[in-house]
Amino acid sequence: MTTTDQSLVPLRATHPALVVFGAGGAIGVLGGMIGLGGAEFRLPLLISLFGFAALSAVILNKAMSLVVVLVALPARLAAVPAAEVAARWPVAVNLLAGSLLGAWAGASWAVRMRSSTLYKMLAALMVLMAAALVVTHTTPLNALALPLWAQVPCGIAAGFGIGVVAAIMGVAGGELLIPTIVLLFGEDIKTAGSLSLLVSLPTMLVAFARYSRDGSFAVLGANLRFALVMAAGSTAGTLLGGLLLGVFPNLVLAPLLAVILLVSAIKLACHH
Repeated sequence: MTTTDQSLVPLRATHPALVVFGAGGAIGVLGGMIGLGGAEFRLPLLISLFGFAALSAVILNKAMSLVVVLVALPARLAAVPAAEVAARWPVAVNLLAGSLLGAWAGASWAVRMRSSTLYKMLAALMVLMAAALVVTHTTPLNALALPLWAQVPCGIAAGFGIGVVAAIMGVAGGELLIPTIVLLFGEDIKTAGSLSLLVSLPTMLVAFARYSRDGSFAVLGANLRFALVMAAGSTAGTLLGGLLLGVFPNLVLAPLLAVILLVSAIKLACHH
């Protein structure tokens, strides 16, 4: 049971379906244009526009992220041969060894935080996401070429940290997983994207399972239609954004999206 000061009586969203779908679509387009699902943009919108408390927003964001990843996975595997991805299974296993534990720990911490603390934590993590976004999309990433004895523990540690962040924010974690896979394991961006989904899915399921044990999880049942409509909008927007991939230069788009995240982070930090 939660020990936060947030009410266990779930808020039921009453916004028109078209507004919810449109908001999800706009978020999906933003994420799709840089090859991501957009969950980091959806979280502050759930809080500021739709009025959900921090923990409720995280749980709803996690549910919608899970839907978007499940839809994106077949398309991503079609773009990169399954055999090619399967051959890199040690990379996924290495990261999962840490991310599964991190997801459980992160969700456990989130349900125990006071709401004021969780808002500040989310704000700090959004600053981290903004920094990762800029670095990943404006700076060439080169493998660190670590020896195996160092690579494995670094992969587990990185996976744990990413699992914690993904669980607390309700995101898939691709923003952090992709550069980690490139830097630690020397994979190209396209393969790293496919591997990140394979790591994200079980990591998200573990966090989801942990949240389901808490009273705040009732917000999902009370807003299932809302979540499905927004997830549908996010999925459609992600597909549209994917078609626009490369239309806007990353040197312009990434900093612009980072500014959006930073402004959102400031609003969350000041949220009461």
